[in-house]
Amino acid sequence: MAVINFGSINIDHVYSVEHFVAPGETLSSSAYKSVLGGKGANQSIACAKAGANIKHVGNIHANDHAFLNQMQDVNVDCNWVCKIDSLATGHAIIQVNNEGENAIVLYAGANHCINKTQIDDVLSNADKTDWVLLQNETNAIAEIIESASAQGLNIAFNPAPMTKEVSTLELEKVSLLIVNEIEAMQLTSTDTIHEASAELTKQYPKTKILLTLGKNGVHFMQDGNTIKVDSYKVKALDTTAAGDTFIGYFLAQYCILNKQDANNEVIVTQALKTACAAAALCVTKAGAAPSIPTQQEVAKFLSI
Repeated sequence: MAVINFGSINIDHVYSVEHFVAPGETLSSSAYKSVLGGKGANQSIACAKAGANIKHVGNIHANDHAFLNQMQDVNVDCNWVCKIDSLATGHAIIQVNNEGENAIVLYAGANHCINKTQIDDVLSNADKTDWVLLQNETNAIAEIIESASAQGLNIAFNPAPMTKEVSTLELEKVSLLIVNEIEAMQLTSTDTIHEASAELTKQYPKTKILLTLGKNGVHFMQDGNTIKVDSYKVKALDTTAAGDTFIGYFLAQYCILNKQDANNEVIVTQALKTACAAAALCVTKAGAAPSIPTQQEVAKFLSI
């Protein structure tokens, strides 16, 4: 069983600031660094660190192979990543304030160069037990969902960043929909998380819904039942990649435990708690991919 992640690969330009820059304001940064990021790359690294067999599909500029090496160093299979010359590698301008919150500007670049040949080549080699993982930082989302569904593959979709196009996708073909509270309300055109939860389960009755609520934990909704797990309280330094870390760890654990019984509440709860612990550790470190903890660090945290 493998996770096939059609995901973005970004170079994150991270600036430490006292507060987020306001319109017309020029603001000095107290620190700067350039690190590997992108929701796709972050989730692949988290999957790999959690013990999953993870294959990443995407594109980068040919000159940025050093960032690809960082993914391979943690056992992400990057044989399906293409190096191109036509566009720059996707990148992000990230402000991190004194409270550890972030504000991000994205440039898609090579992330929007996934083509039909790439999709067909990868999925034609997929096993029926494999999962396809998607975010909303690449192109061809509709095509990938259609192709993966036609082959009977499980699909996990994290529609971030949320756009109006998401509502036009065939989300009923998604096995696991992962959204935060803002995304849930935007997707369902509702004003409260209670309304959004009810509407999601009504619109997609066959889809498992994983709702992340930040400091208020997570809800896993399936077949009219809801499993709730609290978040872990830590002092946040940088929230970048926390959600991606949660998703990667949860899906890895869920796939591994799926060999037993993925509908077992104890198993799902275990996967959720492990993912929450990984996300908590992530926010105690700066940066995106570099902040994702190892299995050993997560196990130690859970044992305390």
